[in-house]
Amino acid sequence: MIAVENKILQLVSKHKSGRAVGLTSVCSASLYVINAAILNAIKYNQTVLIESTSNQVDQFGGYTGITPLQFRKIVFDLAVSLNFPIENIILGGDHLGPNRWQNEDSNSAIQKAKDQIAAYISAGYTKIHLDASMKCADDGDDKLTLDSSIVAERSAILCKVAEETFSKSGNDNEPPVYVIGTDVPPPGGAKEDHDSIRITSAKEVEQTIELTKKAFEKYNLQDAWNRVVAVVVQPGVEFGDSIVFDYERDKSKELVNVIENYPNIVYEAHSSDYQKKELLKQMVEDHFAFLKVGPWLTFAFREAVFALALIEKELLSHKKEIYLSNLFEVLEERMIASPKYWEKYYNFFEEENKLRRKYSYSDRIRYYWTDDKVNESLQRLIHNLTENKIPHTLLSQYLPEEYFAVREGILSENPEEIILHKITKVLDIYNFATNGGDR
Repeated sequence: MIAVENKILQLVSKHKSGRAVGLTSVCSASLYVINAAILNAIKYNQTVLIESTSNQVDQFGGYTGITPLQFRKIVFDLAVSLNFPIENIILGGDHLGPNRWQNEDSNSAIQKAKDQIAAYISAGYTKIHLDASMKCADDGDDKLTLDSSIVAERSAILCKVAEETFSKSGNDNEPPVYVIGTDVPPPGGAKEDHDSIRITSAKEVEQTIELTKKAFEKYNLQDAWNRVVAVVVQPGVEFGDSIVFDYERDKSKELVNVIENYPNIVYEAHSSDYQKKELLKQMVEDHFAFLKVGPWLTFAFREAVFALALIEKELLSHKKEIYLSNLFEVLEERMIASPKYWEKYYNFFEEENKLRRKYSYSDRIRYYWTDDKVNESLQRLIHNLTENKIPHTLLSQYLPEEYFAVREGILSENPEEIILHKITKVLDIYNFATNGGDR
């Protein structure tokens, strides 16, 4: 087995020795979120884990138009600008596999997934979630899940590409670590009643680990198997449009007990967004050492921006010489003009859809902040509130936490500082849960 030098291997080793420590996985392509995550790491002298998903970033650009190498450059350039050492950044790839190409036959989809994995490894990503759970066009009945042995086989095939790419890269990174398992909440949040949310069984955990280990051995990946650090399971933690399904510790006892039989493997929790901080801490104590968060961070970003837009209207709408951002109107116009990111999620009467487009926990609005017209509106908002100082009374009305932070000299009235502070308040909850200072 390799020496425990990799930061993630170190963390897992500490956790398995009995210390309830974990690591927050920031899953977002938002520059504001990434900026806040780095600032948070600076504040607490931490390592920061930033992940991109197979939908966001791939060898063709994903829906963001960004390749893995470009994403790495964006993150590292931002870190350098903030004087944060890049060696304290871990880049992770989430749900890497045939996800983007499910409508193609398996040969084509797996080949593209191989190229995707190679692009991630070549770009210096060192935490890789191998996800081959989704069916391809020639994999039979869509209503049935893909056979677990096929999932394990394909995961091993993808891992072999990752190992070969790393060995040829000649870079100075530690070898990649891997996350397996795919029993995760649906993308965008739950669409089911609380009583029907299925918790992964201990038997399924054992099957996933044993089948994947066997497949790794088949492809001579024993060394890579020693770097499998986590398995993804469903502990009943999800969120819908307007509801959060809280972690219930009593229902996860079997999961807690079974993972203790594996000395080098912990759990990774997806969709941990919006959980109470005490429950997140319980999850870390129960071996969910990796807590993924994404929509909650962009939800906080949206809250801050909306509050600033209300302040702008109160402060500047009577000044004829100032061109207002009209942020709410621009966002609604762009979301209606291009509904592809929300229409499958908000299938209600239009008045209800209008509310959910803005305020849903699913936060489908996050896909529109990079739209040219929306971004232009956002920049106008920031400009207006930079040139015209925000009165403390309005801060108190719309952003009370930030008001007190300004009064205490923690931040200024600068709108971008306010946005970052709002996001950081969510990250503080994860610091509490993961014992962020104990690393």
